[in-house]
Amino acid sequence: MTLPIIQAMRENILIRIFKFYYEGFRNMTVGKKLWLIIFIKLFVFLIILKLIFFPDFLKTRFKSDRERSNYVIEQLTK
Repeated sequence: MTLPIIQAMRENILIRIFKFYYEGFRNMTVGKKLWLIIFIKLFVFLIILKLIFFPDFLKTRFKSDRERSNYVIEQLTK
């Protein structure tokens, strides 16, 4: 009975952590749907909202890399 416990303690900590989460996600029923909702919300917040509200300011305002870098340096040193 103690043999499996000793073997589990000898396993690499990263493997034990991976197995812990893998078994937990595999046995979920409602949790899978909740994680799907979380990932969809993250996608909407991070990707869609970024494209709409945060356009590439430097690319639209300056044509060359040199102009962009000069502008950034100027803003950082102010």
